[in-house]
Amino acid sequence: MLLPFYQDKFIEAGCDAAGRGCLAGPVFAAAVILPKDFDHPLLNDSKQINEKDRYALRDEIEKTALAFAVGIVDHIEIDRINNLNASFLAMHRAVEKLHFKPEFLIIDGNRFKPYPNIKHECIIKGDGKYFSIAAASILAKTYRDDFMEAIDAEFPIYQWKKNKGYPTTVHRQAVIDLGFSPYHRKTFNVSNPQLSIF
Repeated sequence: MLLPFYQDKFIEAGCDAAGRGCLAGPVFAAAVILPKDFDHPLLNDSKQINEKDRYALRDEIEKTALAFAVGIVDHIEIDRINNLNASFLAMHRAVEKLHFKPEFLIIDGNRFKPYPNIKHECIIKGDGKYFSIAAASILAKTYRDDFMEAIDAEFPIYQWKKNKGYPTTVHRQAVIDLGFSPYHRKTFNVSNPQLSIF
């Protein structure tokens, strides 16, 4: 059962990022401020929800949220600052774009670079605990998926429509055979597809 908010003293936004572990494409992040009485039986961590329901939930979140925004850090910036810092920056960009400023942020994960003048709390697996973080995970995931499907038309050999840039066996083999596309993160190591990636 997800909770509506972490604290009730300040206006709270949930933040989450998608695409950190990918070989190609940007990191997307979202920030969402929901009404305090928000409830939805399907809303959960985006990884626990099928694609059709994720897009239906995105529509519902965007209609219901008091404010929402998406931030993007592209593959060039990721190579320059690393993927962890890219996820922090993408979340900062999402918070910046909110049409009113939250007073408190709840962040999915165990680390975050503080946003100026806004308190925050990091929550491990927060996208399965709080509605606003789950909502942010849905927006970040679906907008990033849309981006990867759009660029798949340029480079279908990497099968981004299916793998969304994650290091599947097919994706890694294509990189080994053909090299990087202009959307690949050049600082990421691409291992032999026959070996475990962990």
